[in-house]
Amino acid sequence: MQTDPSSRASSLLKMLERTAFVGVWTLDLKSDRLQWSDQLAAIHDAAPGYVPPRDKAFDFYAPEWRAKIVALVEACATQGQPFDEEMQIVTLTGRRVWVRAVGHPVHDASAAVIGVEGAVQDIAPQGHRTGTLLRHAVSMSGAMGSGEAFATVDRDGRFTYVNEEAEQLLHRAGRELLGLPVWSSFQKTVRMRLEEQFRRSCAAGTVLEAEELDANLSSRIEVRGYPFGAGLALHLRDVTARHKSQEHLRLLESSIARLNDIVIITEAGPFREPGPRIVFVNEAFERRTGYAPEEVLGRTPRLLQGPGTQRSELDRLRAAMEQWEPARVDLINYKKSGEAFWVDLEVSPVWDEARKLTHWVAVGRDITERKMAEEKIQYLAFYDPLTRLPNRQLLLDRLQRALSDHDRPREGALMFIDLDNFKVLNDTLGHQKGDQLLQLVAERLRSCVARGDTVARLGGDEFVILLENSGYKPLEPTAGARIVSERILARLGEPYVLSGHLHHSTCSIGVTLFGRAPWSVSELLKQADLAMYQAKNAGRNTVRFFDPEMQAVVTANATLATDLRQAWREGQFLIDYQPQVGADGRMTGVEALLRWRHPNREMVPPAHFIPTAEETSLIVPIGRWVLEQACAQLAEWSRHPQRSHLSIAVNVSVRQFRDPSFVDEVMTAIANSGIAPHKLKLELTESLLAHGIEVTVAKMGSLKAMGVTLSLDDFGMGYSSLSYLKRLPLDQLKIDREFVKDILTDANDAAIARTIIGLAQSLGLGVIAEGVETQAQRAFLAQQGCYEYQGFLFCKPLPIDELEAFMETLD
Repeated sequence: MQTDPSSRASSLLKMLERTAFVGVWTLDLKSDRLQWSDQLAAIHDAAPGYVPPRDKAFDFYAPEWRAKIVALVEACATQGQPFDEEMQIVTLTGRRVWVRAVGHPVHDASAAVIGVEGAVQDIAPQGHRTGTLLRHAVSMSGAMGSGEAFATVDRDGRFTYVNEEAEQLLHRAGRELLGLPVWSSFQKTVRMRLEEQFRRSCAAGTVLEAEELDANLSSRIEVRGYPFGAGLALHLRDVTARHKSQEHLRLLESSIARLNDIVIITEAGPFREPGPRIVFVNEAFERRTGYAPEEVLGRTPRLLQGPGTQRSELDRLRAAMEQWEPARVDLINYKKSGEAFWVDLEVSPVWDEARKLTHWVAVGRDITERKMAEEKIQYLAFYDPLTRLPNRQLLLDRLQRALSDHDRPREGALMFIDLDNFKVLNDTLGHQKGDQLLQLVAERLRSCVARGDTVARLGGDEFVILLENSGYKPLEPTAGARIVSERILARLGEPYVLSGHLHHSTCSIGVTLFGRAPWSVSELLKQADLAMYQAKNAGRNTVRFFDPEMQAVVTANATLATDLRQAWREGQFLIDYQPQVGADGRMTGVEALLRWRHPNREMVPPAHFIPTAEETSLIVPIGRWVLEQACAQLAEWSRHPQRSHLSIAVNVSVRQFRDPSFVDEVMTAIANSGIAPHKLKLELTESLLAHGIEVTVAKMGSLKAMGVTLSLDDFGMGYSSLSYLKRLPLDQLKIDREFVKDILTDANDAAIARTIIGLAQSLGLGVIAEGVETQAQRAFLAQQGCYEYQGFLFCKPLPIDELEAFMETLD
C-alpha cells in the first residue's frame, strides 16, 4: 500500500513526540509568529492546538528560570547560539515539571538567522516508569572516591554505617539512622515488603534490588544491597528524575542526536534470528560505540554483544519483548574496538494509534563509572587500602564460613601477629616509614602461606592468618601452624629497607586451633590475642599456642578487677600498721599496709590484688586514700606527746607516682592534716628508675623540698644503679626481706646486706631492714651497722586499735 511520504513523516514525528515526551516549537522572527506542537501543549497540561500569546511565550517557565530562557532564546535569535539546558516549567494546572530545553537557529540562504526551532522534553513524565535517560546526577564524593550514597546494615536490617551522601539522601543525620531498620526510611505502605525482600536476600546471599518512595514521599530511592558476613552493603541512588527519552524525528539532528545517552530505534520484529533491524542511532551511539550509523543501519543490536554479555540479562530482555512489555537491564556491550562497557538499557515498545507495535526504542546510559565505583565500594568494604590484604570484615566472614560449614567441617589454625616495638618506628622515623614497613610485612606474610589461606590486617600493626585444611592442601593444624610461625619469624626478622633506611623488626605470634571444639569467631580471636600477649611477655620474637589455662588466668584477673572496683565503691579496704623500731627497741614509726577484706574470700593478700589494681589504675585513688588516712593518723598522734615522735611509711606504686597530680595530692594531704612533713615517709620502688629518670628525680626533689622523708623500698631487687642512686634525694634505703630471710645461712645474702648498709653509710643515708624475725638476724644486722628494723620479731601488722593497745604495753 502506498502512503503519502509527508503524511508518513508527520505520523512518525507524532509517534516520536509521544514516546520521547518531547514537544517542539518554532519562532518565525520576521512575522514574530510562535507555533507549538500538540505534544508541547500536553506537556503544559493544555489542550491540543494551544499556543500562548507571543508576549507570554516564556511565562510558563518557573520564575527562577524565566530570565535565563529569555536570554538563551535572544542569543540564539541574534547571534545564532544554540542552547541545551535543564530547567523547570509551571504548567497550566500549577505542576512544576523538570524539562530539557533545546533550541537552535534557522538560517536562510545568506546564513542570516530567520527563526528559532526548539524542543522541550519532559525529564520525568507522570505515570511513566522511571529508568531511562537519567539526568539526575548522583552526588559523587566521600572516602571511597565514588561519592555514591553508601551504607551498611546488619543481618537484622539495622544501619551500622552511613556515609554523608546517604545522610543527605535519607534526610537524616547518621547518628539518628544508626540502629534503625533500613525499611523505616521508606513510605509505610512498602516497609513490610522491603523487610521481606531484605530477609530473603540475607538468607539466600543474593543481591537486594528495590526502588521505592522515601518516608517523606518526596524522592524515589533505588537500593542495591550486596551480602557480606555481617549483613548487606547498600548502594543508594536518587532515581526520582530518570529520563524517558524518545525524540522527535524532525529534531533528531539538533536534539535527540545531541543527547549523551545512546538511542537506538529498531523495527518491531522479528524476534527470531537475526532479530529486529536498526533504523536509527544517534550521535551518542557513534561516540560511545565507535560505529558510524551507516555501519549499523539494517543490522541488529546483536553486533554490540560479546563474550562478557550476560546471557541471563539477554533472556530477560527477550522474554519481556515477546510479551510486548518494556524492560530494563544492566548489560555489558562492546565497542567497535572490542572494549567492553556497561550500559543501563531501557527498551520500550512504540504503538501506533491502532495499538499496533511499530518500533522498539532503546535508550542506554553508560554506567561504566558507576559499576567501577560499585566494585571499589565492595573492595573498600572488604580490603585494607594500605596493604591490599583482606580487612577485619572479610576475615570474620571467612572465619565464620569455616566454623559454620556443617556439611564439610574444617580444621585449621588462627594466628594473631603483632609487630614488636612498631610504635618506636612511627615515633622516631615517622608514619610514612611505618606505612612502608606494614606494606613490606604484608608481602612477606603472603609469601609464608599457601594458596587458599587468608592473610588479613586487623588494623595498626596487627595481622591475622587463617590456615584451613582443604582437599588440595591437607593440613595438620598444630604442625602446619608451627611451620608457618617459624617461617614468619624468620622472614619478618630479615632487615627492611625503608626509603634508604635499614630497619630491623620482629614480631610476636599467638596461635589457636579450631575444628575440634565449637568455638565462636570472637572466642577464637580472643584466644589468639591472649596467646600473642603471652609471646610478648615471653620476650617477643616468639610464638605461643593458646592454652586453656591462659583463659582461666584472664578470666580470674577480670573477675578480680570487677571485685576490686566493687571493693573500692563499698569501702572494703583496711589499713594495718607494722611497727618499725630503733636500736634501743623503741618504736620510731610504722608502715601502713593495705588490706582487703573480701566479703566471700575474707582477707585477700596484697600480692594477689595490688598488680591488678596497678593494671586497672585503681591504685591511684586507693593510694590517695591510704595517704590521706596516714596523714590523718599522724595528726591524731601529734596530739599525744608519747606518740608525736612516730612516723608513718606509705608505699607508693609506680602508677601512682607517675600520675601528674601526685605531688599536689601529697601537698594537699599534708596541708589538710597539719602534720610535720618529715613524719610522712614515702617508700618508693626501684622500678621507678627503669624509665623516665629525669621526671622521677624532679618529682622526688619537689617532695624533698616539702620536707617529706623518702625511702627506697626493696633495695637491691630491681633496677639499682649507683649512677642513678647518687642523683636521688633519698633519706633511707630499705633492705628487702628476701635478703634478710637467709642472711645467717646464705653467704650471698649476707654479702648483699653488708653492701647495702655500707652504701647507705657512704651516701649518708639511713638504712632499715624488713622481715626481721629472729634475734640472731637483728644482731647480725646491728653488727654490720643497721640499727632500724621491721618484722615479726617485734610485732606483726595490726589494725589501728590493736596497734594502740600494743603501744600501751610499751609505755
